[in-house]
Amino acid sequence: MEHSSSPHPTNTLRGRAVLSVAHVAGMVDMAALPIWVGTLISKYQLSPQQSGGLVTIFLAAVVLASLVGAPLFRRLPARAMAPLGFGLATLAFMTLSSTTDYLMMALLHAAAGVSVGWALCFTHGTMGRTSNPHRMFAMAGLALGIFAVIFFGFTPKLIEAMGGPILFQVFGGLMLFAAVITAVAFPAPPAADAAESAASQSAARIPSAVWGGIIGIGLMALIQAMMFSFMERLGMSRGFSADQVQAVLIAVGFVNLLPAIVATWFQNRWPAHRVLLAGPALQAVLALIITQSTGYAFFAAASSVYVFVMIFTHIFAFGMFAAQDPSGRAVAATPAMIMTGSAIGPILGGALVQNLGFEWLGYAIALLAATAVLAFSRTRATGSPTTTQHAVSMPH
Repeated sequence: MEHSSSPHPTNTLRGRAVLSVAHVAGMVDMAALPIWVGTLISKYQLSPQQSGGLVTIFLAAVVLASLVGAPLFRRLPARAMAPLGFGLATLAFMTLSSTTDYLMMALLHAAAGVSVGWALCFTHGTMGRTSNPHRMFAMAGLALGIFAVIFFGFTPKLIEAMGGPILFQVFGGLMLFAAVITAVAFPAPPAADAAESAASQSAARIPSAVWGGIIGIGLMALIQAMMFSFMERLGMSRGFSADQVQAVLIAVGFVNLLPAIVATWFQNRWPAHRVLLAGPALQAVLALIITQSTGYAFFAAASSVYVFVMIFTHIFAFGMFAAQDPSGRAVAATPAMIMTGSAIGPILGGALVQNLGFEWLGYAIALLAATAVLAFSRTRATGSPTTTQHAVSMPH
């Protein structure tokens, strides 16, 4: 129960809006992967494996920064760490737009990834300390969906008109915006109560059920990145026009506005563990449709809802992690669990496409999805309530 008449800054509209902006900037790859990889292939004349490798370097660096930052979440000031990370990411992306040397591009992708991962770690840790992490993550997902619509609507045209470097300038501009916003108004996480302090300081491990969920989300992120990174190239290889493929990507952005709304509606209606079990199975079905069908209608329909599955499932997972691990360690490590899979996805997908063809993306995804379902099955043993509201929630 809250003792102050005014809500903590993390639970105000302003605080949630700032956290949403930081989430969008930190999770830019969720919207940009197909354009990112496609630009490296078409404008920088890199092979699918080289292009996927650069994005993998970026995402692996995000993972590294998150693994270092998550244990330090309670020790370092999030209000300073978030703008610092986004500011350094701005410099890395702007410098990246001025070079075509592959080694330099790799180093700058790594620098950008470390910076983004550092900022995102403290952003997600703070989101997990809001009164309702499920709803907070849903709101941030809605913001990401809105950004994706704008990004898919304008960025491809800018790239065609101005060349590949404009992509990294767009990224740099987004990071600069996030740096300014978080420097001015990033909400500090609320102080832990006695029970949470004891949990965070204890030597007890993160619950095994949470680890099962972490592994499952990591595998879903891997599946997501493998398919989404090459969605544009797959569409072009099927003979669809550039306008047709762009229409699909724009549709992806509009559909991605829905997971936040739907997940919020079903928060107390659907048990989180059931949502988690269904997520990777749906990913596998959609991936097989996308990679095996040759007609535009099937490609467009399956592609347009593909990202929805990941976002919707992750909202439930985020709320569940926050409730089951009040120390905040699990949610602060969100970038690591997401980006570990995302980091492997582009280069693994690129290797499959380059050596075996697009069809093998579907086969590999089906196998990985089965493994994710097995990992998520561990969450059945939690005995947790169906709601994913934070265990120390405060009134709104």
